[in-house]
Amino acid sequence: MDTISLLALLLSLSAAFSILNHHTLRVPVTIGVLVFSLLASLLIMVLNPLIPAYDLQALPRSVLGAINLPVALLNGALSLLLFAGAMQVNVGHLRAKLASVAALSVLGTVLAVAFLAVAAWSVFPLLGHAVPFTWCVVLGAILAPTDPVSVVGMLKRLGLPGPLQAVFAGESLFNDGVGVVIFGVTIGLATGDSQGVGVSEIVLCFCREAIGGGLLGALTGWIALYVLKRQRDPHIDLLTSLALATGTFSIANHLGMSGAIAVVVAGLCFGTSYSHSVFDAASRKELDVAWTLIDEMLNVFLFMLIGFEILEISPHLFAMLATLAIIPLSIVVRALSVLFSTLPVHFRNWERGRVLGVLTWGGLRGGISVSLALGLPPGDLRDLLLPVCYGVVVFTIVVQGLTMERVVRRLYPSFTPSPQ
Repeated sequence: MDTISLLALLLSLSAAFSILNHHTLRVPVTIGVLVFSLLASLLIMVLNPLIPAYDLQALPRSVLGAINLPVALLNGALSLLLFAGAMQVNVGHLRAKLASVAALSVLGTVLAVAFLAVAAWSVFPLLGHAVPFTWCVVLGAILAPTDPVSVVGMLKRLGLPGPLQAVFAGESLFNDGVGVVIFGVTIGLATGDSQGVGVSEIVLCFCREAIGGGLLGALTGWIALYVLKRQRDPHIDLLTSLALATGTFSIANHLGMSGAIAVVVAGLCFGTSYSHSVFDAASRKELDVAWTLIDEMLNVFLFMLIGFEILEISPHLFAMLATLAIIPLSIVVRALSVLFSTLPVHFRNWERGRVLGVLTWGGLRGGISVSLALGLPPGDLRDLLLPVCYGVVVFTIVVQGLTMERVVRRLYPSFTPSPQ
């Protein structure tokens, strides 16, 4: 299938599922597209054995193979999605709650990996299949980070207090990069590629990727703003911002730094008070509209592909039982990691219980977790862990994503949801 045919197919399916959602489910478009792509995939799986003359799964599998979600997302679309999400964050609120964001992004992610690894290592033998502890750590690294695509999209609909929105969005944007770094280290240990590597080397590697990526993003972001300050052409603004997002991501990866963290920091530069002196009101509006369109289109593509990825999974009894066990454990682990990582942080004038509830239930997983799981090396352990990761992701997006508004209404009765 050539590129234009592939793009036409993705656009046609996205439009069809979006229209179906509008006339039936009326849920947020990304969740609706995910549900309909899941239903279409399940229908194909049911009908395929009934029509032995035709392989109904051949076309969708060829499309998935051509796109290669882990590569397309982690080495491509992620730069645009993170940049678009970072541009929407209130930098003033984020700066005021920087300690909370740092604690949740770094300490909270590390704790979530550790807690979920111990929980999975303890539960899997009870289900009849022991999994090595190093691979349980890999499972924790895949499911620990919350997904910025899901979280930032959800924040658009919820009228939460500004500082809490900044903590929510900031954590999801930064812990994405932290989670990818931790996954890279843990998968090396699990497969034996990093044998002989000491703790000090791992810490230095982590610091280079995280801190180096942040410094690079700040540098490229401010350079872009300095260049744009000397002109007033909205088309140049958009082209430069696209170059900034993709270029920063690529340079960071080539230098052995975290491209995800670098592009988030670069995007945050466009939300600073200095950026308001760079763009006039009309240019800023056009830039925001263009990036909103890019963000929404990529979101729909991503959630649709997540739904179709179920065709790549071989269901079996252990996977189903393990998924049912890990889903509640992942929620408990999320609550514990948020609680313990924020204990040193003083939430002035905040009710800690309400914040804990919102951050716990709003800890959605998404395309990052699916992509990392699909990128596991082929083998029995991949076949065991991939369905578990997929099940947790779908549960958090559909169940937690659709009930998040009720949770917020219960905890913050005066909130005002934004129109969809």
